[in-house]
Amino acid sequence: MRRVGVNVLELLYAVGLTTTLAGCGSSDSPAQSASRESSTSGRYRVVATTGMVADIVQKVAGDHAEVVGLMGSGVDPHLYKPTSSDITKLGQADVVFYSGLMLEGRMDTTLKSLSSRGPRACAVTEEIAPDYILHSAQFAEHPDPHVWGDVRAWSACTGYVAKVLADFDPPHADEYRRNAEIYQGELARLDDYVRNVIASIPESQRFLVTAHDAFEYFSKAYAIPVNSVLGITTDSEAGVDDINHLVDFLVEHRIPAVFVETSVNSRNMEAVIEGAARRDWTLHVGGNLFSDAMGAPGTYEGTYIGMLDHNATVIARALGGTAPERGLNGKLTVDATPSSP
Repeated sequence: MRRVGVNVLELLYAVGLTTTLAGCGSSDSPAQSASRESSTSGRYRVVATTGMVADIVQKVAGDHAEVVGLMGSGVDPHLYKPTSSDITKLGQADVVFYSGLMLEGRMDTTLKSLSSRGPRACAVTEEIAPDYILHSAQFAEHPDPHVWGDVRAWSACTGYVAKVLADFDPPHADEYRRNAEIYQGELARLDDYVRNVIASIPESQRFLVTAHDAFEYFSKAYAIPVNSVLGITTDSEAGVDDINHLVDFLVEHRIPAVFVETSVNSRNMEAVIEGAARRDWTLHVGGNLFSDAMGAPGTYEGTYIGMLDHNATVIARALGGTAPERGLNGKLTVDATPSSP
């Protein structure tokens, strides 16, 4: 098995890392201490915001935790508003994991206030080096939260989850670390696959055009330029100029396909396709990509590995690259061939 830990650390970590988020330190409230003691005899409860975060936690925690996810498939975390049921679940948790970097936008205040009421609340991106984090020119104060697009970065987040759970539940610390290492080995294989199939796309066609700017980390990690209608958050509106500029880009570079996202309304991309048609350039919808949410629970695409396998396979095949129809593990359930608008 390839050792990915050193590579991940070299890529993401810097001297003097912040070690904890408020509420994730070594000191415990009385409620947290009680939860730690009970975890040795039964499962403790972890609440995770997005499916990607829940997937990491489940892989690391194994049978020792009941992992409850708040946001289902197809849910846009940028716009998600916590319900009263969500607040109850968060308050009953022993540990809360969220993505961070303002991904959960409207839940941010709720998540940051949890520690004062008992449950420790930890952002899985907490130990990523600041100089790795991307920022959009449109939203200078808003970090780009879509780090899971880079498999190596998400692997580092997996290591952080293991660290938090090991601190929370010391009797099973070695198991959490071992589970994380096994999963990171699977992620290393995925990273190699994504890199290879994206590189197979002819350079003249290697442009990824999507509904919103959720693929900058994917772009940087796998050397595929990306363009989009919206910025890094869907909590904004596209203007006529945004549409026209993107149409100009697509026609100029003769790009054959664009992509829609499962958690983002497709109306802006439909306008782009119509605009290109008026310029005598036919665009195809290369497929649906998973950006801010994974596939349906119980499916291969409903796992982080399945999500990235699907995205890389669909992108490569739609843009003229080479990738097996059913992906890295032969498990893709969605046809990866391009479709007409």
